[in-house]
Amino acid sequence: METGLLPVMTFVAVIVGFVFVALFVGRFFRPRVEHTPLKDASYECGEEPVRGAWFNFNPRFYLIALVFVVFDVEVALIFPVAAVLRDWTGAGRGVVALAEIALFVLVLLGALVYVWRRGDLRWVKDLRRW
Repeated sequence: METGLLPVMTFVAVIVGFVFVALFVGRFFRPRVEHTPLKDASYECGEEPVRGAWFNFNPRFYLIALVFVVFDVEVALIFPVAAVLRDWTGAGRGVVALAEIALFVLVLLGALVYVWRRGDLRWVKDLRRW
């Protein structure tokens, strides 16, 4: 066996051992409960379930979630440039950093206008137009 592979195999063995030891020790500490229909029912924020868990959601939930994720990622991608903006300004490259942020925001603003004009942000959509 190569010496480069020994630490990796040791690490994998420790991980697998930890999982099995944690499961074994957990058997002694976790409560033993009997399964009843009420215990096995799905939990919906304290409300009684009204139907099965497998049903289709309205697609507008997906559209709003997708738009949220896009603009949430925007913040995550702007943060590194904003974090070094002061250093870049001191080095004379502040205009470049500001231009990068402005271009990125303009592209996303264009995407927002496109989604808005298309009507995907409207909660109740007029399907006759399509």
